[in-house]
Amino acid sequence: MGVAFLKDIELSGRRVLIRADFNVPLKENGKISDDNRIKQFLPTLRYILERKAKPILMSHLGRPGGKPDMALSLRPIAETLSTLLKQDVILAQGIVGQEVEDQVERLQPGQVLLLENLRFNPGEQRNDPEFCQQLARTADVFVNDAFGTSHRPHASIIGVPRLFKQKAAGLLMQKELEYYERALVKPRQPFCMILGGVKVATKLNALIKLADRVDKVIIGGAMANTFLAAQGLQMGRSRFESDLFQRALELIAILARRDCKLYLPVDFMVGPSPNAHGLGRAVPAQEIPADTMALDIGPATSLLFKEALHTAETIVWNGPMGVFENEDFSKGTTDMIEHLSSAHGVTVAGGGDTDAAIHAMQLGHKFNFISTGGGALLQLMEGRGLPGLEVLKS
Repeated sequence: MGVAFLKDIELSGRRVLIRADFNVPLKENGKISDDNRIKQFLPTLRYILERKAKPILMSHLGRPGGKPDMALSLRPIAETLSTLLKQDVILAQGIVGQEVEDQVERLQPGQVLLLENLRFNPGEQRNDPEFCQQLARTADVFVNDAFGTSHRPHASIIGVPRLFKQKAAGLLMQKELEYYERALVKPRQPFCMILGGVKVATKLNALIKLADRVDKVIIGGAMANTFLAAQGLQMGRSRFESDLFQRALELIAILARRDCKLYLPVDFMVGPSPNAHGLGRAVPAQEIPADTMALDIGPATSLLFKEALHTAETIVWNGPMGVFENEDFSKGTTDMIEHLSSAHGVTVAGGGDTDAAIHAMQLGHKFNFISTGGGALLQLMEGRGLPGLEVLKS
């Protein structure tokens, strides 16, 4: 893609500003509930430390709204990194300013400094030029290893790297791009795409873009509701997007013309609300009661999807099959994880909810790759490119 990688950059003794993605889920007590994103970043950090460089890490966490919110401090990230690295990771006194610059000045090769939450400063999301200048003057080299946020036009993603002559993609970013190429640009056939979750628009665009190389499409989650409602099925109080009916029908026609098999749910687990407990029941797709919502795929659909996956050589999955956070409506998603865990083809999963569901079942090792990006992966699939990658080319 015309991007430099770490192996292309001289790092020894240099200050390296690294954009990581530590936007991890937190429990109510402020502890990290899933540290997978941190662990996936470690190879990049270790590579830089081995070359006696001075890594300065930066990331956002949550949505503090451009002002300090200590409930979203990166202190838990620093503590987790310290444990994983078996060395102290210094948490900076802020993001920019003289005190931070003094901490950078004192940094020795092999030490790690973590800046505070980027979104504590309003300049991050505004891509403010002065904020970019302040961040950039702390380092000699810029590295982007935050694939999951590289679709956002924020300061640390596009503004800061523009100020560096020496810049590269990190090892995780490189791995993301390699699997994107392997699974989506040049997939082994038959190629099966599985889409779920709530957001329909971007996934429709991605499917249209990939329609000429995909052999099977499986759709679950609330996304399936839109496709079925567009074809006239009564979906009760289920969530769907009526403004996308026409585009959904156009996609069905495109897939049919290209002899691509489309699999939609034949039954659902329904209930009065996503938070209901003990009231879920399976009904055929044509018989959803008017006072209920489709909240998960049903058992017959799970078997149908399993059979559809049987011959696939490449499988890409983005989005859960239902409201998996509620145990009553989680089986469609957990079944899908089990199906893919035993699949013989290349299996790639992406998206925050998908990632969380897989790691909750402790089956991440059964997948060839789990992408750290949902929106970023979909944007690449749409063919729009990523701002965070484009700026690394210049």
